[in-house]
Amino acid sequence: MHFNRQIAAYKRDVTHFIATTFSSVQIIVIYYIVLTLLAFILFQLPFFQNEGVKVAPLDMFFMAVSSVSVTGLSTFDISQVFNRRGVILLEIFFQVGGFGIMMISTFFLIFSKRKITLKQRQLIMTDMNQPKLSGIVRLIRTALSILLWLQIIFGCLFSIYFYYKEHHATISDALFNGFYQAISAVTNSGFDVTGHSIIPYANDHFFLLSIIFLIAIGGIGFPVIMEFKEWIIFRQKKHEFPFRFSLFSKLALLMFFILFIVGTVSIYLLEKNHLFANMTESNRWINAMFYSMTTRNAGLQIHDLANFQTPTLLLFSSFMFIGCSPSSVGGGVRTTTVAILGLYMTSFIKSEENISIFGRRISNDDIKKAVIVFNLSLLMCFISVIILSITENHSLIALIVEVASAFGTTGLSLGITSDLSTIGKIIIASLMFIGRVGMLYTLLLFIPKEKKDKGYTYPTEQIIIG
Repeated sequence: MHFNRQIAAYKRDVTHFIATTFSSVQIIVIYYIVLTLLAFILFQLPFFQNEGVKVAPLDMFFMAVSSVSVTGLSTFDISQVFNRRGVILLEIFFQVGGFGIMMISTFFLIFSKRKITLKQRQLIMTDMNQPKLSGIVRLIRTALSILLWLQIIFGCLFSIYFYYKEHHATISDALFNGFYQAISAVTNSGFDVTGHSIIPYANDHFFLLSIIFLIAIGGIGFPVIMEFKEWIIFRQKKHEFPFRFSLFSKLALLMFFILFIVGTVSIYLLEKNHLFANMTESNRWINAMFYSMTTRNAGLQIHDLANFQTPTLLLFSSFMFIGCSPSSVGGGVRTTTVAILGLYMTSFIKSEENISIFGRRISNDDIKKAVIVFNLSLLMCFISVIILSITENHSLIALIVEVASAFGTTGLSLGITSDLSTIGKIIIASLMFIGRVGMLYTLLLFIPKEKKDKGYTYPTEQIIIG
């Protein structure tokens, strides 16, 4: 009894030390570092590997970062290294890394009916990139329950589909593959555990459209999912006044549809007479839709990327760099960042003082964050490409795709990941981690917990621009 009290007191002391020493952003990043180290240790256990397998520690650490960041890049053939227990372990890290450490832990607290403290709510708010504390627990309960149910429903559908479509498949194989594909699509992980991704289903419209739907749900943003559920409930009650979506949800949805449509049409036109030349018209459009969606974060592929033209690969890299919505399973600079920059340029051209959309004005603080995140992310990726072009013996387009894929936590590659040098693997692993945590939070790591105000400002003086 005395020993248990000592343990409880020790835990309180450690918790108090962390809370008073580190900011919420720093604590969240520490959590992800610890999770990555845990993955690194577990992946090396023989229990999760095929017999006689030997993988270098750096390669296994690369895999740990890739799984926690839900990227999908790998320096070795997963099907040759991990057994089914290892793949299931991968799926667990997909869930935790994709949905967020605080979302998963809070869900268990809710399930066990334990009280959620104010500090825990602040950490949840930070991990999920939310601007306010109110509604955080409700957001987690709604978003995670919907996403888990989608995994179960589509896991069952895919299992039945695979069992009847693959004549030689056993029930266990169909269940294993069905649930893996559902989890992989929702969490946008993109890991290839079969050696051929989903290439055999390149002409399967039902499967591809289902995957497109699941990728979209995972990447659209957790607040958007919650607000859609509330909108459905609101419509059923038939209120006289209209339901109001938040500005974030409107902007996230607008960018989602713009990027999806622009991507689909662009890929279709670029590859219509090239890779898609021998396809039916419906297959061309579905394939274009699939790549417009998967390049935004999932990393699943139905063709060898080397078969695409260079302009198409550059388009893919642009989409991977943008990524998904904030507060989702995705990485990159995020869609709302690009949206705010676009609105900023539009307002400058129109000589408008404020940036507004949907009857709401965007704050100057958000504009500054968008400019900083975009520019620093672009600079970081640019420098990474330059360094890799020195250390690696691969084409420039292959390096651009690899860097964009890592930062966007996508997982698409021209097959150069396993050939990267030690420096190359470290750079790509760093990009994956930053892409998952976010460039903004990476910057906030180095900002002191208490900001000191100078108490004065310097006089303004204009300089020549352009």
